Amino acid sequence: MAIVSIRYARAFADVLLQHGLDAARCLNEVNEAREMLRSSDGLRRVLENPSISLEQKSNLLAALAQRAAWAPETLHFLAVVTEHRRISMLPEIARRLQLELDRRMGITEAEITVSRPLPPEEQHDLELHISRTAGGRGVRATYRTDPAILGGAIVRIGSTIYDGSVKGQLRKIRESLSSA
Repeated sequence: MAIVSIRYARAFADVLLQHGLDAARCLNEVNEAREMLRSSDGLRRVLENPSISLEQKSNLLAALAQRAAWAPETLHFLAVVTEHRRISMLPEIARRLQLELDRRMGITEAEITVSRPLPPEEQHDLELHISRTAGGRGVRATYRTDPAILGGAIVRIGSTIYDGSVKGQLRKIRESLSSA
């Protein structure tokens, strides 16, 4: 199933980037549709039901798109996904689309754990430092707080973890003293 979601994500990313469309907007709209499906059992049942005609599903999608002011490309993409009976895969397709667009636009996703919420200027400085560490790529950061790290930050980029926390530094000191 992952291969199918990757194919849809790559195809939509191709269309968005080759035609110079607003990829961020379309991604947000796909995520809005994903959220609508998650929160409405009725909508999900209608779009997933093979006994309901494609025309009825298309009309429903068009009404949703008009109400939400989605780009025509988003509507077309969702119609194709629905037509091919892949709408149940929309959460995975949306996630893969995000990853594909990030990869193509040179954006690195970073998970940052800090001991306390950071003010915006500190977040900006930290993200700038991470960007330099990641080879100058843009950074999309998600923040978590964990008072147990005492101070500093733990940054995860892909499978690489940079531990600059006070707790991590204390652990390193303890290990070096134990081995000496």
